[in-house]
Amino acid sequence: QLQLVESGGGLVHSGGSLRLSCAASGFTLDDYAIGWFRQAPGKEREGISCIRSSGLRYYADAVKGRLNISRDRAKNTVYLQMNNLKPEDTAVYYCAATRRIRYSSYSPDEYDYWGQGTQVTVSS
Repeated sequence: QLQLVESGGGLVHSGGSLRLSCAASGFTLDDYAIGWFRQAPGKEREGISCIRSSGLRYYADAVKGRLNISRDRAKNTVYLQMNNLKPEDTAVYYCAATRRIRYSSYSPDEYDYWGQGTQVTVSS
């Protein structure tokens, strides 16, 4: 059974850092594009980063320069390092997987498998 499990969320002060993990089971992450999304209360789910099976990485403008996405093949895990966090980064963060991106790495509709989410709260 294909499964994604996020971890690493928590409470951090403005300017702090967190590293989120997305561990996969039942499939090999290398064969999929893995996206990171976030959803704040009352807002739509927003795509913020993606790593393709080729290794190419993408970042949304709202987070560019503060995030780094990486992949550990041995652990079958994708990481999202988040630096200089701001209160507006507060949200539930999700990872998702898809075999093929058709149009946009940032569209939730592209992804077939989702984790349960991890809460990130940034205090001012």
